[in-house]
Amino acid sequence: MDQSKFKRTKLACYSAYFTMASVFCLPPLLFVTFHQMYGVSWTLLGTLVLTNFFTQLTVDLIFTVFSKRFNIQKVVKAMPLITSLGLLIYAIVPTAFPQIAYAGLLAGTVIFSVSAGLSEVLLSPIIAAIPSKNPQRDMSLLHSLYAFGVLSVVVIGTVFVKLIGAEYWMYLAIFFAALPVISSVLFAISPLPDMGAQEDTAHVTKNRRKTIGIALCAGCIFLGSCAENAMSNWISGYMEAQLHIDKALGDILGVAMFAVLLGLTRIYYAKWGKNIGRFLFVCMIGAAICYLVVGFSEHIAPAFIACVLTGIFTSMLWPGTLIVMEENIPDAGVAAFALMAASGDLGASIAPQLMGVVADSSNLQTGMLVCSIFPVLGIVLVFVMTRFFKKKSV
Repeated sequence: MDQSKFKRTKLACYSAYFTMASVFCLPPLLFVTFHQMYGVSWTLLGTLVLTNFFTQLTVDLIFTVFSKRFNIQKVVKAMPLITSLGLLIYAIVPTAFPQIAYAGLLAGTVIFSVSAGLSEVLLSPIIAAIPSKNPQRDMSLLHSLYAFGVLSVVVIGTVFVKLIGAEYWMYLAIFFAALPVISSVLFAISPLPDMGAQEDTAHVTKNRRKTIGIALCAGCIFLGSCAENAMSNWISGYMEAQLHIDKALGDILGVAMFAVLLGLTRIYYAKWGKNIGRFLFVCMIGAAICYLVVGFSEHIAPAFIACVLTGIFTSMLWPGTLIVMEENIPDAGVAAFALMAASGDLGASIAPQLMGVVADSSNLQTGMLVCSIFPVLGIVLVFVMTRFFKKKSV
């Protein structure tokens, strides 16, 4: 296949992954506003987060089992517009009908979460299927753009609330709803590669070694997602409640810097990285150390630095596992990527919830200490996984 004819396709994938950050980051930034303006309880606001990840997980699992039943070309082209529709409903229904504000927030969440799930399932295999001299670079770059999307949402959202006012939050949501239209136009005028969608789960896992290999990758991406999302979801609250740092300052210096380091490390690997197995091993060790420092530290400076540095060490745990799967399980197909997305989303649901449960019974610092178990287990799993794949490719 000619690489040049897929340039716009790559650009469409990159822009879609960048704009997907608004689905994850914008709602938490507005939770206090929803609580104050519409009287939505904290429990119901937390339910929106669970709804987000549960919907994505459902989409992932559907594609894991039934990927061959979908017209991938049509789904990919509709995907960004689904994001826009969800964000528009999220913004307009509470504004027009404040008496049913939560219903609008819930409906919008379900819709844009479907699109987020589709993005996780389909964008990575599209990039993997495009012929490239350096496929590792392309995959790492794709995931780095999500990190910079997070940074953009946090900075734009924080500045908007400070300068214009939280009561006009709906215009912020509408702004982010307009961005996916760019991706939709790019997908409409770009060819899509053959992603092996015809392969269902039974075909992908047709022999024992391949089954074990995919299971190891799924476990690795689960633990990596746990390590990344426990910190990314709670770093703002930890800095405000435990370190007593002003929320706006904590969001900019904490959440934004975490995202910057996440993105820069992925770009670094895209340009100069090699030996992904060793890189994942070092990252798991670094993430475990960061969590332990945060969990045991009695001083602000080391705890703050460790929180931010976790962005470096968790940066490649998700995309790096996909690279390992690409290298060692050729032609895995959409079903395998969907299974990886499901495992990652499961980790993104479980770890932040565990942090909240522990924090309620003790405090956030203890929660950080408990969540260190994820990268610690990840160290063992990466060691086993790299030795397994070194023996023979599946």
